[in-house]
Amino acid sequence: MIVKTLIDKLERNQTLAPEEFKQLLENQSPELFEYLFARAREVQGANYGNDVYIRGLIEFTNYCKNDCHYCGIRNSNRNARRYRLDKEQILECCQAGYELGFRTFVLQGGEDPFYTDETMVAIVKAIREGFPDCAITLSLGERSRASYQALFDAGANRYLLRHESANANHYAMLHPEAMTLATRKQCLYDLKDIGYQVGCGFMVGSPNQTIENLVEDLIFIKELGPHMVGIGPFIPHHDTPFASQAPGTLEQTLFLLGIIRLMLPEVLLPATTALGTISPKGRELGILAGANVVMPNLSPGSVRKDYMLYDNKICTGDEAAECRSCMEMRLRKIGYQVAVARGDHKSINDKPTEGEE
Repeated sequence: MIVKTLIDKLERNQTLAPEEFKQLLENQSPELFEYLFARAREVQGANYGNDVYIRGLIEFTNYCKNDCHYCGIRNSNRNARRYRLDKEQILECCQAGYELGFRTFVLQGGEDPFYTDETMVAIVKAIREGFPDCAITLSLGERSRASYQALFDAGANRYLLRHESANANHYAMLHPEAMTLATRKQCLYDLKDIGYQVGCGFMVGSPNQTIENLVEDLIFIKELGPHMVGIGPFIPHHDTPFASQAPGTLEQTLFLLGIIRLMLPEVLLPATTALGTISPKGRELGILAGANVVMPNLSPGSVRKDYMLYDNKICTGDEAAECRSCMEMRLRKIGYQVAVARGDHKSINDKPTEGEE
């Protein structure tokens, strides 16, 4: 089967020509899925064994200055119930997570001007002081290079910034006019140049997305060489312009996870909450397709339902301990284990961060 040989070639060369990526994406079949996922698991196992890294997700603000067409916390959504967590509340989330075995904290929020560089630097420094053996991941959207540098100097290790689409026209269909792909890409290159472990990614099945767009995404990811790639299915939110659009599919998302694992063998690859939202076993299937990261929620229960980027998001009512225990049990059933570790990219070799002994 010709398409199988493309999977072999991808595993061998860690890239394909654009027309080969297109052929692969256009010829999906149950047999091909099985073959791709088996190869992806082999590569994943060679690099990380059966360890799955857990990240404690702290969604600390749902205010956002942007008006992205797909997002439930977009600025113009007057139905969103807004909240912000202060430094003490964030540290409480970290303490609860640390006691549960989390060694990475992910601070994620909308692009909220309330959190100035001074405010965020103080938060990052406090986490670094309180939890010196942990990694700090930020997901705060587009900021200036000077801002990224200040946060890195304060002790942040990683930064997640989905590129959303590597095609400028498609990117423009998803975002307000003020936002551009060129700016987004520059942010990613700035972050990598500063020294962050960098994550990019995109929504699978977003409105107007074509196979050609996905090929461009894969080529951009290979070019950037990120440490992390976050992809998940597009899921519409009822208070956005894309409310009536069809969601992305489980199958397409899993297929792309397998491709990305072969393309970047050492990449940290989450099985996302969105994947678990469109299928009860979505996250387990993501792990079996080559993913090796899950991100249970450490946010206070009182605000979980308010960080609603898309409809029907799972785990909004669970306590942190329930999320951790549930995920561990689910992973054990499919032959994997939760690793109590920072879970750095292999190229970092778990080197201590500044201030660690």
